Amino acid sequence: MHQRGVLNYIDAIGVHGFPSSSEIRWNGWKREIEDLRASLSEFGLSPEIWITQAGFSTWRGDEQAQVGAFADTLSAPVERVYWQELFDKTPVSANPDSIHSDERDYHYGLLRADSSPKLLFRLWSEGGLKSVKDSARFVRSSKSDRPQKHVLITGGAGFIGTNVADKLLSAGRKVTIYDNLSRVGVEQNVSWLREKHGDSLRVEIADVRDASRLKQAVLSANSIFHFAAQVAVTTSVVEPRTDFDVNLGGTLNLLEAVRTSDDPPPLLFTSTNKVYGALSDLALEKNCTRYQPLDTAMRTGVNEERSLDFHSPYGCSKGAADQYVLDYARTFGIPAVVFRMSCIYGLHQMGTEDQGWIAHFLIQAITGRPITVCGDGMQVRDVLFIDDLVDAMLLAQANSRTLSAQAFNIGGGLGNTVSLRELLDLIAGLHGHPPEVEVTDWRVGDQRYYVSDTSRFRAATGWAPRVSVREGVGRLYEWLLDTQDTKKAIPVRGARHAVFAH
Repeated sequence: MHQRGVLNYIDAIGVHGFPSSSEIRWNGWKREIEDLRASLSEFGLSPEIWITQAGFSTWRGDEQAQVGAFADTLSAPVERVYWQELFDKTPVSANPDSIHSDERDYHYGLLRADSSPKLLFRLWSEGGLKSVKDSARFVRSSKSDRPQKHVLITGGAGFIGTNVADKLLSAGRKVTIYDNLSRVGVEQNVSWLREKHGDSLRVEIADVRDASRLKQAVLSANSIFHFAAQVAVTTSVVEPRTDFDVNLGGTLNLLEAVRTSDDPPPLLFTSTNKVYGALSDLALEKNCTRYQPLDTAMRTGVNEERSLDFHSPYGCSKGAADQYVLDYARTFGIPAVVFRMSCIYGLHQMGTEDQGWIAHFLIQAITGRPITVCGDGMQVRDVLFIDDLVDAMLLAQANSRTLSAQAFNIGGGLGNTVSLRELLDLIAGLHGHPPEVEVTDWRVGDQRYYVSDTSRFRAATGWAPRVSVREGVGRLYEWLLDTQDTKKAIPVRGARHAVFAH
């Protein structure tokens, strides 16, 4: 091109680079651009250099690595940058004339195929490019040597993981959080833990689908809490493969890492009450503001003898993982315990309609947005405040040798039940007026009544919940007022009362 004089008419030269691709030798943008400029200078040319195609595939859940790759691209000594994709591809949207045999091709976007944002998009949209660069620096500063002995918490940046980590760190334990930071708002939890506990906390930004990284994290762990999961039933219906890979595949990766350890550490796995299905055989009657079983014996709750009945891809993946944990405990002698949990709520919960509904209801009320209720609002759950759950988890770990290979139903039990209508009344009392409510149809597979019978765990450990529904909801409400961005709350409009059919 130079010999023919073409370069004299070129204003800019584009380069491509994909640091996540193992097929190419990657020297980093600085080195690649310097080499290109050196070649051009030999001809006495100095056109602009653009990065015309760059990206990082999150096919293994490496959302924080995508943030780092993007930050590196921003720092490249070039005049312009073009990122590969805004949206992930789906097999339906892929070009039919091309062959997408490589799974990585579908995961270059800033948003997933269903338009939900990845970590990079959230950081960029909420805090600008500075937030992206700050997050990338945080990851690099977290790559210090792993402590000799530590508690490993997968999904540790989430609601439950944050509270468990805080309790352990406050007791002088070393903790490693292993999390891909894919859930909205969890960066705040990590920042809070770091500010409070400093170097006692180590954060590893990684995904449980990455078996080799997970195995390295397990090597020096003396205790493991496995919370990492895809947590929404609705998401599992849209992306069942991802749900399977994270919930079952990720759990199997962890179990294999523990099984091959020289001294397998105790493991606590959080399952769900969804493993019991919709409980459609449970005859119910309406009693003022709630459902209750016709069979008075069932009013004490569902015990562990209940047959498993998986509904939805989420129920299948969590239920299968539940059974794998119990089987590895029996077959390989791993000291592992399963908690089949009911509704947990409390501080540091980023509630959504799909998960963390008590916090979600409170956030909606505080910000003046309507609360969506599916069905008639008389469905009942037993709810457990996070402090009580953490106490139960630490007891399970302390007694892991004697409790191993057992599953326990964990929730607030009969003494801490609430229907959606009753919760709305409680919120109205806290907030000073009724929240706005919108009513939709029942969700498929929704349990109209679920209460945990926690007597097996009580008998084994002496544990019992201490925080009442009224006290716990009040504490969460006050925490949300103090810590969330509610000072910019939407002005509360005149409350609209929902009409429920009796």
